[in-house]
Order: sequence, then structure tokens, then C-alpha cells
Amino acid sequence: MRRELWIGGKWLQASEYTALTSPYGGGVIAEVAQAGEAETGLAIDAAELAAPIMARMPAHERSAILERVVRLMESRKEELAGLLVREAAKPIRTARGELARTIQTYRFAAMEATRIHGETIPMDAAPGGEGRVAYTVRKPLGVVGAITPFNFPFNLVAHKVGPAIAAGNTVVLKPAGQTPLSALALGELFAEAGLPDGALNIVTGRGSVVGEALVRDERVKAITFTGSPEVGIALRAKAGLKRVTLELGSNSALIVDESAELTDELIDRCVLGAFSFGGQVCISIQRIYVHRLRTDEFLGKFAEAALRLKTGDPALDDTDVSALIHPREAQRIDAWVRAAEKRGARIVAGGRLLPDGVYAPTIVTGVPEDEPLSCREAFGPVVCVESVDSIDEAIARVNRSRYGLQAGIYTKDIHAAMRAADRLEVGGVMINDFPTFRVDHMPYGGVKESGIGREGIKYAIEELTELKLVSIRI
Repeated sequence: MRRELWIGGKWLQASEYTALTSPYGGGVIAEVAQAGEAETGLAIDAAELAAPIMARMPAHERSAILERVVRLMESRKEELAGLLVREAAKPIRTARGELARTIQTYRFAAMEATRIHGETIPMDAAPGGEGRVAYTVRKPLGVVGAITPFNFPFNLVAHKVGPAIAAGNTVVLKPAGQTPLSALALGELFAEAGLPDGALNIVTGRGSVVGEALVRDERVKAITFTGSPEVGIALRAKAGLKRVTLELGSNSALIVDESAELTDELIDRCVLGAFSFGGQVCISIQRIYVHRLRTDEFLGKFAEAALRLKTGDPALDDTDVSALIHPREAQRIDAWVRAAEKRGARIVAGGRLLPDGVYAPTIVTGVPEDEPLSCREAFGPVVCVESVDSIDEAIARVNRSRYGLQAGIYTKDIHAAMRAADRLEVGGVMINDFPTFRVDHMPYGGVKESGIGREGIKYAIEELTELKLVSIRI
């Protein structure tokens, strides 16, 4: 199968193609077009040409297009989930869950398209403002460059494309190199839903080529990027006056207080948060701080539950954890575990490479804070569990991180919960839940090296529109 570029409402051949292989098993899935600067320029041309059409389109029409996308995706859920299994080695049950969330995200975008509004300003609150009526409106920015990662290739694309279209922008989408098929499937879906040609363009290729072209081109008015801090920081430095939203790295932590009951539900949430999609989730639990009086009980129950997880073929309904996105990622995780072990860390469960690029769900304790396994973003099925003597110590250890996306705390003490909510240096605090919790209409984003700006449809629309003031002298 050969996949072209989607530009201006039609498939366009590229001068170069590359083989796309499955992370699990390594078989070739497709030949995928690799855009150069010329093809990226054509995509920006098409988006710029469609920008006035989208800006003039009534809100109800933009909403109707997004609703039709929802219905089309619902009718093809199983087919689309199969793409995730093949190109990302996402277990089929997890893939179905992502499709359900993606559909919900586009549904939220359809709803929010009809709710974009400003406010009236009381001009006479200032001397000289008498006899005036003023109001604000939100206007689309124009061409939006969207750069997305491999781990949620449908839903994280939806979090960029959905609000951009809802607000009346046009989009040039650059998907991750390992997961282009899911993004390319959107081209014909949106076309069938009635989106004007050029309003959505999908350009596969190297980030150093396509991403650079999007950042440099003055016609692109906003960049919305999800990926590594190193790339995001470099991108922002080059963006000039473009609007930039960055969703970057994380090292999410969970606090388990002395008062928390170690129920099956709590343990199951920890297993889900640490090992879902092999830990390749931005808000995957990587650190757990447990009160010293509860650590042994927690570790026993957590390890027992983790060892029940089934690894292997992502196409099987009972598989929980499959291959990481590339064999070198499994090798990197193993190197980090071995390095921590050499410095005194103890492996409680897992800690080994399995066949076909799978890494066993791993629990480690006694990891020094300056080890990569503790202080960097693992993006793999590994979690560090450490003892603390108090909530305040746990909060301090959570905050000793370059990242700050989300954190969670389990406690029965309302004072401890509110102290954590106030002091944790993160974009979102989940009380009596894990930091991996996200629903798709909530504001989502981080502080420090976890990024700038917020996603969540309403909040992304604010990032992708310009506020204009209109003042009328009566």
C-alpha cells in the first residue's frame, strides 16, 4: 500500500517514499510519502487559499461538518482502530478506547464551534468612556501548523484539528513519522463531511523538513506542537511572532497518603496509569510516593496486579501491553533500569526485555532522584515507588522536577488534599485519582518544561483565535 500526501482536497504524489514497519513483528505496513520543502509549501498555499472561505463560514456550518466527521468515524471505528494496532502496536482494546475518545473530542469541537463569543465592555467605567458601547469578538488566526506525536495519533490530532476547524482556521498537519496512516485517513473523512478543499492538509515527512518549513513560513500564523521539550523549545525560539502552543514532556507523580485505603480500585488505577499503552502516555504515572507506613502493603498489591498483565500481540483482545514504538526505546528503558539497579535500586516486578520489542511492566524502588528513571521522562512501562514520611515531603519531591504536567494524590485528609492542590507545581491536580486522568473538554497543559498554553477544545480555541475590540461612539 502506498500513501500519498493530502493537499488541497486531493492526493498528491511525492518524490520520495519510505517504508513504514510495524513496531510489533517489524513487517512492512505501507510506503508513505516524504514531503520536502516544495510539497510543504504547496500545503501552505492550499491552506492560505482556503483561509478566507473558512473565516466567512457560519458557525453552524463548521459545527455541522464536525458532526458529520463524528458520524463517519463512528461508522468506521473498528477499521480505524485497526490502523492503531498496525502502526503503533496499540493493543486493540486500548485502540478502541482511543477511537471513542477521538469521537468525543470532535463532538466537543462541534459544540464549541457554536459557542465562540466575546463580551461587552463597560466603557464608562473610565473617565472619557461615556457614550460608548464596546464589545469583543474572536476571529480565526488563519493558517495553523499542527505537529503531533505517535502515542495518540487520532485523539491528539483531534485536539488540534478539531478546535482549529471549529474556530474557522485552516490546518497543515504534520503527523508523527511512525503513525501517519491514522492522520491520512482523516483527509477523505473531512472531505466527505463537506470541509472545503485546502482547509485540512496532511503532510507526512521528517520534522526537520516539514516542521521547519511550517515554523519559518510567515503565512503560518500559529504552531500547535506536542512532543519533546528539546524540539518544542527550539521550535518556539524560531517561531517569531507566531502564536505557539506547546505540550511537552512529563514525569507525572502520584502521592499515596497514610490515610488512603489501598483498595482494588486504587491499585487498578495505578496499574492503568503506569502501564497503559506501555507507559507511552504523556501523563503516565512514573513516580509514586507512598507513606512509609503503607509502602510494603502498597508494593505487594501493586506488584501482584502488574504481574497479571498480559504482554504480546496487540491484535489480541486480551493483550494489555505490547511493543514499544521502536526496539531502541525498549533497549533505552532497559539501560535506565540497569543503571538505577547499579546504584542500589531494587526491581520489584519486571525489569527485562521480552520478545518482539516488548518491555515487561516494571516496578522499581530505591531509585536515586538524579537517575534518568526518576528525573527524566521514561515513556515506557516503568514506575518508581518511593517511601515518604509526610505529605509535605511528598509534595517537595514531586516539585523537584523539570516537568509539571499533572499530579495526583490519594488521601482522606481534606487539609492534605487542599495543601497538595495549592503547592504542587503542575498544570492539573487530581485528588483521589491518578495523574493520568483526562477527559477531553477539560483544560490540559503544564508548567515548567511541560509546555505553554492549554488544550481542551474551548481552551484551544482561545489559543487559536485573536481577540478583537469593537467600540461604538453613540
